[in-house]
Amino acid sequence: MTKTLLIVHHTPSPHCQEMFEAVVAGATDPEIEGVEVVRRAALTVSPVEMLEADGYVLGTPANLGYISGALKHAFDQSYYQLLDSTRGRPFGLYLHGNEGTEGAQRGVDGITTGLGWVKAVDTVVVSGKPTKADVEACWNLGATVAAQLME
Repeated sequence: MTKTLLIVHHTPSPHCQEMFEAVVAGATDPEIEGVEVVRRAALTVSPVEMLEADGYVLGTPANLGYISGALKHAFDQSYYQLLDSTRGRPFGLYLHGNEGTEGAQRGVDGITTGLGWVKAVDTVVVSGKPTKADVEACWNLGATVAAQLME
């Protein structure tokens, strides 16, 4: 039975794009079998797609110390449909911010705790241009969440 990993992202900058591409590359590694990777921009993801996914990777810039309005919108439109229906599902998070990413991380932690999601891997936080190590961490994040769905 194929599992679905949903990558919900807001990717407004080249740095966020580089991180997103690394996450997708990790999640779609050929060694990961039986996992369909679905990518959706945060402003276009539907509550049904969120509900039907088996795991999640969330990606956002930290804007003014919080998650992007786009990612917040994705949760605003689906939170109550997801509540009690998606408990225990694994997720990962990557953040890009030039400063003050703590509020964004706290925001996602609050939302995902309320939903009962389980953090599958440490959050990747990048400031400025992603380094080779940052890109590798994003690849590992995507691969780790996808691999957990294989089990």
